[in-house]
Amino acid sequence: MRGRVRVKWRRALVGKQQSGAETRDRLIRAAGESLLAEGYAGTSARTIARAAGVNSALVFYHFGGVDPLLLAALDRASEQRMTTYREAVASARNLEELVEVATQIYRTDIAEGHITMFSELVGASIARPELREEIVKRSEPWIDFVETTLDRVIGGSALAKLLPPRDLAYAAITFYLGVNLFTHLDADRSRTEALFSLAARVAPRARLLTLRLPRRGGRDA
Repeated sequence: MRGRVRVKWRRALVGKQQSGAETRDRLIRAAGESLLAEGYAGTSARTIARAAGVNSALVFYHFGGVDPLLLAALDRASEQRMTTYREAVASARNLEELVEVATQIYRTDIAEGHITMFSELVGASIARPELREEIVKRSEPWIDFVETTLDRVIGGSALAKLLPPRDLAYAAITFYLGVNLFTHLDADRSRTEALFSLAARVAPRARLLTLRLPRRGGRDA
C-alpha cells in the first residue's frame, strides 16, 4: 500500500514539474511575441498571460514580475542567435567575408525581429536602473563574441594595432544597435543598406592593413 502511494506521489510530482516547465516555456514564448508586437510599453503580465493562455498570476509565481520574464525571453533569443551566428562567422576568413556575413545577420535580425527585443529593453532601461544593469550584463557576451571574431580575422595585423579588436567590438555593437534603431525610422531601409554597401566597398581597400605582421626573427604570425 505504501509503495503504491509513493509511486503515485512521485508521478504527481513529476507531472507538476513538467507542467511548471511547460508553463514557463509558454510564458517565455508569449513574452517575446508580446515585446515584438506591442513593445515594452504595451507589454504587461495580462497581455503575456493572455497570449500564453494562462493566469496572469503565474507570471509573478514563475518569474517574480514582468521584467524578469522579458529578460528570460531575451536570454532565450540571444542563446539561439549566438549559436547561429557563431556558425555563420566561422567561415569568414577576411574582412570582406566578415562584412558580408554581418550584412546577412543584420537582414535576418530585421526580418525576424531579434534586435527589436533588445532595443525595446534598452529603451526601457533608461528610466529603470535595475533593468539597465541587467541589459549591460547581457551585452558583454556579445562584445566578447565580436572581439573574438575580429581577433581571429584581423589579429596581428596593422589594422589591429591601429584599432584593437576590443575597441572595435564596442564600436561594432554600438553601431549595430544604432543602425537597427534607425531602421525603424528609415521606412525603405535604403540608408541603412547603404551603410553596409559602403562597408563592402571599403573592406577590399583595407586588405593591406589586415595582413598579418611578421614576427620578430622573420617568422610569420
